[in-house]
Amino acid sequence: MDYQEILQNARDRIGPFCKACPVCNGVACKNTIPGPGAKGLGTTFIRNYQKWQEVCVNMDTICENKPVDTTFDFFGTKLDAPVFAAPVGAMKLHYGDLYDDAAYNNILVPACAHAGIAAFTGDGTNPAVMTGALAAIAGENGYGVPTIKPWDRNTLFSKLDAAKAAKPLAIAMDIDAAGLPFLQNMTPPAGRKTVAELREIIEYAQLPFIIKGVMTVKGAQKALEAGASAIVVSNHGGRVLDQCPSTAEVLPEIVRAVGGQMKILVDGGIRTGQDVFKALAMGADAVLIGRPYVTMVYGGGVEGVEIYTKKLISELKDTMSMCGALTLSDIDRSMIFGK
Repeated sequence: MDYQEILQNARDRIGPFCKACPVCNGVACKNTIPGPGAKGLGTTFIRNYQKWQEVCVNMDTICENKPVDTTFDFFGTKLDAPVFAAPVGAMKLHYGDLYDDAAYNNILVPACAHAGIAAFTGDGTNPAVMTGALAAIAGENGYGVPTIKPWDRNTLFSKLDAAKAAKPLAIAMDIDAAGLPFLQNMTPPAGRKTVAELREIIEYAQLPFIIKGVMTVKGAQKALEAGASAIVVSNHGGRVLDQCPSTAEVLPEIVRAVGGQMKILVDGGIRTGQDVFKALAMGADAVLIGRPYVTMVYGGGVEGVEIYTKKLISELKDTMSMCGALTLSDIDRSMIFGK
């Protein structure tokens, strides 16, 4: 299969909300909730994609003619690229009946590991979602990042115990999931957390801990104060709050505030290796990509994930070589235009 064949296959298998569009830009699915679209008017998802497209790269080929190195150190584990599959859960609710969460993760997690990157896995109100995700991660010798929602204390600590037993690369919490419509007034309850509550959670985890869903300097500073090892600049693809700024817009100021003190990952609207390059030039250490990996699983299974990952890495390498960057550490703000 090639990339276009995978997209066509996905259109026949996914739905009814996702359209497996040639470019996943949030326009077709827009504000379909539940589903892959966004909350309210659906503007945040669309804005996430558009703002990356407004940034251009600066070509400069007057440099050493050496091979490009895209490898990335993630808390002591060497990955082939600074790219992760983003956490996705409630697959049947959002993407149709073909896969439940366990079946999706059983494809995604090993496929990402074999492609040289790692997958974040999702969580849900059904305990089996986390159980299945952790089984997939444990099956790949911990090569993955389980993402736990901001549940009540007892549920959280029980899930942390299970997560630690899988020996993952890190543990994440999508703190902004408190705003997901399908989690409102559910059991177990999910909600916002204070700095003190996060600190207790992070200390208990005893692994690199990533707080996903940070969109302000103040939020990043709170995460740092709580002891997080990393943050993900993310607005949950527009699904938790309408009319937010894009992640590309807020990333630079967050980097200025806490860059160098913790790893900074960014999620939302990133689709190509060029987009990955732009995010790194803005100061991110790595990126998360969500919906396109869903499309790849539905359209091509393991092969789909591997083809898309190779595509991303090839595009990143090409952009780096044409902009004068031989390693990830060479990439800086001078290499982009319009930031």
